Order: sequence, then structure tokens, then C-alpha cells
Amino acid sequence: MKMRIDILTLFPEMLVGPLDHSVIGRAREKELLTINFHNIREFAEGRHRVVDDYSFGSGEGMVLKVEPVFAALEYVLGDDPMLPHRARVILTSPQGRVFDQKKAKELAQAEWLVIMCGRYEGVDERIRAIVDDEISLGDYVLTGGELPALVIVDVVVRLLPGVLGREDSPKRDSFFEGILDHPHYTRPREFRGMKVPEVLLSGDHERIRLWQRKEALKKTLKRRPELLESAKLSAEDEMILRQLKLEMENKEGK
Repeated sequence: MKMRIDILTLFPEMLVGPLDHSVIGRAREKELLTINFHNIREFAEGRHRVVDDYSFGSGEGMVLKVEPVFAALEYVLGDDPMLPHRARVILTSPQGRVFDQKKAKELAQAEWLVIMCGRYEGVDERIRAIVDDEISLGDYVLTGGELPALVIVDVVVRLLPGVLGREDSPKRDSFFEGILDHPHYTRPREFRGMKVPEVLLSGDHERIRLWQRKEALKKTLKRRPELLESAKLSAEDEMILRQLKLEMENKEGK
């Protein structure tokens, strides 16, 4: 499947470089992905191409105007953005739902994403009438929506078939199954007294699998226990977690 992504922004130069390299750059070279950048300012009217204005009622801070955004979307979609279309329109905003792996997998099923980068104190509320998803990176405020757009593209694109080479590669990432990843080691076997766990050198694939799963669950239990509440856990996982909790209780009791 080939994905198309159109990004509407006031600062396309912030996006062009990062999206030319690494995994994203290779996906574009392999024609698994097309990314188009659109400067919202080019769709503003008047000699000065003004894209922001004061907010009615308060006058504090500047707000992204509705007209240039609608005009940009009309150009990208080829029609009135209020009419049905194939694209999934995303607005990056601190008011949006916090982005996570579940949302990334959902977006990776789309053939066409349009990402609008928020700016200033916010956007004219009427822009939200044409938005399918409003996404935030977390409970903090960034200068603009370009960095969230980069994150969304990076996380979503690596889930597309063929982008990482092996089809199961994304499944090895942290959060794909709702838990953190297990520890990884490479050569040398020992560095400054720190050794690679013997089980990883045993060649026993089942022992290694069990060790990796236990370590992943242990890390999640210690660092992000809330993830386990919604993670898809097998009967084996539940048994391992009971053992881990018992081990932790015994250790605390000493």
C-alpha cells in the first residue's frame, strides 16, 4: 500500500530536511510514500498574505485565520473541504487527543493523510469543522504544530508494509503490543564488568523468548504499570506477572 501525506504549515522548511532522511527518506525513494508540503501563507489574500488575526471577544494573542486554511485544503483536496473526500484530516493542537501507538496503527490504515500544523494561540474554531482527528503530543504547549507533524509522520510511516524491510519489525517496538520492549545487547559480551546475560548466549530460542518476555513485562511493571491495564496479555503473560509481583513483594519484605 502506498500512502500520501500532505502537510499544511507556515514553515515548510522546518519539515523538508528531516523528512528527506533515514526511514522516511528511504520510504519516499522506494515510492511507498509521497509527502507534499503546502505553505498556508501562499493561500492568504492581500499583498501581505496575512494568516493570523486577533480573537473576537478577547483580543489577546493571534489566531490562525479560517480563509487561508480552507483555501489550502480546497487546493489539496481538489474540492470544497466540507464535502466528502478520501483524505483523513488531522490538526496538531494541544487540545487534541494525546498521540499513542494505538492511534498510529489506526492512521497507518489510511491511504491519505492531511496534517494541518497549528500555530499562534490556536486556530479559528470553524477550522475544526473539517478536521477528523485533533492530535497532541502531550500536556505541554509547543511553539507550533510542525514538531508534532514530524512525530506523527515518523511513527505512522514505520508501520507501513515494506518500510522497515521485515514485516514483523514494527511488532518488536515498544508499545506495539501495549508494553515496553525487552533489553537489547550487542558485542562485546563484557564491557567494564557489565556482562550480556548468559541466557542470550545459550542458543536456546525458547529460553531466550521467555526471558525477553519476562524482562519486557518487568520493565513495564516498574516504569509504566498503567500500560498493563489496557495491554493485550496472554495467559502466559498473566502467569509471569504474578511471579514478578511475588518476587517484588518478597524483595520488599526483606
